[in-house]
Amino acid sequence: MARFLILRLDGPMQAWGTHTFEDYRPANIFPTRSGLLGLIGACLGIERADREALVQLAESVQLTVRADRVAPRPESETESEIESPPKAAIKLADFHTVLNARKVDGSTSKFPVVSRRDYLHDAAFTVAVGERPGAKIGLDRIAEALRRPRYTPVLGRRCCPIVRPLLDPASPVEAKDALQALAQAPPTGGAIYAEGDLASDYPIQIRDVPAHGKHRQFGTRRVFVHKEDAS
Repeated sequence: MARFLILRLDGPMQAWGTHTFEDYRPANIFPTRSGLLGLIGACLGIERADREALVQLAESVQLTVRADRVAPRPESETESEIESPPKAAIKLADFHTVLNARKVDGSTSKFPVVSRRDYLHDAAFTVAVGERPGAKIGLDRIAEALRRPRYTPVLGRRCCPIVRPLLDPASPVEAKDALQALAQAPPTGGAIYAEGDLASDYPIQIRDVPAHGKHRQFGTRRVFVHKEDAS
């Protein structure tokens, strides 16, 4: 049996950025690997310039994400007769206008810059964080950081706050694999996006693997889509 941390990502807005197109900032339909590593790294207090620690974190964890159909809230979980409302996540665009924007060469633009940024509204996700062999940053250290974060964790962008504690339950769960770990964390029945050995008949490619170099660059990984049975 392996151990997994269960993270609940719930908030009015989420924005897990994917490949950008100049003034267009799209959002992925589920949390990206780079975004989740950034969230965990912020809780651990890892600085953006600390490449060694960022690489250690990336090599230490395996991430499996479930898109939840409902968002269980702590205040209602003790009353079985109260059910959370259905979560129909939608993607909406927000338009930003910036004056005196800085250009690539360091000069200031004479014209207003209008950018479009996507956000997920009414979305909820559950993440199973597993520990890779030889992990230099273990689950116990990560769990403590998630309980007492060094920097404020957000749901992709700084304008996207969380509305509940990240860890639920507070201690790691034991399971054969990440799918079984998520099955222990209701509500079940959502689409699951898994990496590593959890193969399925529905692989997709996503460019969200941070290179941790001098420039912000990303590599591509294969993610396997699973359909979880509803309880």
